[in-house]
Parts: sequence; C-alpha cells; structure tokens
Amino acid sequence: MILSGTTYKSTLNMIDINKWINNFSEALQKTFGTRIWFVGLQGSYGRGEATETSDIDLVVILDEIFPEDIRTYGKMLDGLPNRELVCGFFSGRNELNNWEASDLFQFFYDTTPIVGSLDELLKYIDGSAVDRAVRIGVCNIYHGCVHNMLYEKSEDILRGLYKSASFVVQAVYFRQTGKYVKLQKELFNLADMDEQTIIGTFLHLKSGGKADFDKMSDTLFLWAKKLIRQ
Repeated sequence: MILSGTTYKSTLNMIDINKWINNFSEALQKTFGTRIWFVGLQGSYGRGEATETSDIDLVVILDEIFPEDIRTYGKMLDGLPNRELVCGFFSGRNELNNWEASDLFQFFYDTTPIVGSLDELLKYIDGSAVDRAVRIGVCNIYHGCVHNMLYEKSEDILRGLYKSASFVVQAVYFRQTGKYVKLQKELFNLADMDEQTIIGTFLHLKSGGKADFDKMSDTLFLWAKKLIRQ
C-alpha cells in the first residue's frame, strides 16, 4: 500500500518505507483480516521528515483487542525487518472513541492514513480539547524542566522535552489559526517569535546539534511558565 501524497527520500541507509509498509500491510491482513478498522503512520515517516534513525511509528486499530491480540501482533512484528525501529499505537475502535479528547488532537492530525479513516474522531476535537492539549503539554514540560534541572541534568531528557514542546507549538498555532502544520520547518516560519525559538532549538537538537543545557533549559522553562500563566 503506497502512501499517497507523501514523498520519501531514498538513500543507501534509509528504509524504503513504501516497500516496508506493503510487507507490513500484507502480514497484518493475514493476521487480523476483516477485524482491521484503521492503519496509519505517524512521526517522521508520516511527515516525510525521516532520517536513518527514525522510528517506524504505526497506528493499528482493530474492531476491539484482547490480551491475546497484543501478543499475536507482537509476534507478527517480530517477523518483520527493522523490528527494533517499530513502535506505535495498537487499540480497539471503541476505546479510541472514548479516549481523552486532548490526546486525540495530536493523534488525529499527525496520522497519515493507510487503511480507513479517523474522521469519526473529529467530533471530539473541539476548542476545549485543543486548549487542554496545550495546557497539559506545557504543564508536563514545566514539571519536566524543573525535575531535569534539579535532579537528572540530562541532555537526552532536554531533547525529549523540546520534542514534546514542538507538539505543543503545533497545538498553539492551530488554536490561533485553525491550521495544523505537520512540518516543523514550515511551522518555524509561521509561528510567533517565542514559538520560533522553541522550534528552532528543537530542530537544532534533532539534527545532532550541541545542547547548551542551562540556556536551553531556562528558555524552555520560561516559555512553559508563560503559557501556563496565560
């Protein structure tokens, strides 16, 4: 199944994601058949921003799932190449329709459909859900910054916090404009100055740039503090 509307660069070290998805889809169909309600791709591959180390972030929704289905899906994945890169979301349809709406915002807009549609989730994603996505996101970042500055002092945690912040910026921009911007480089050019700083730092760290722990921690903490107080 080719991902329509999405172009991927091919290098010697990159996974041919369309070929990989075809193999995955065939295995999934053999495993679960008509129980499959939706299949999608998230993350860097879903956005067309993947690098050699990017995860293959899959979304699989069945009619419903039981513990044995989880084990069966895991065994299926074990038989595929690049198993160490595979991650994602596996759920039943009814559970997803009763999920926390603020989580569904990012989930819906960041997922590239392969099989089926997530459109029935749109009725849950109102202005209140987007507001909660922003508030919960920045509260978690605020706490994460404080904890990391006091205890862990980890550059890896800092990188993860900036990744989380990039998702919050997407929600902030959506709240302002009604437009969801998938590509972080595009979002950088559209966002307000404070959010540009967050996205710029995230892109710098994502590309392997050096982390200035104190300066970057201060910037992220103060940004989260400002949004919480708003």
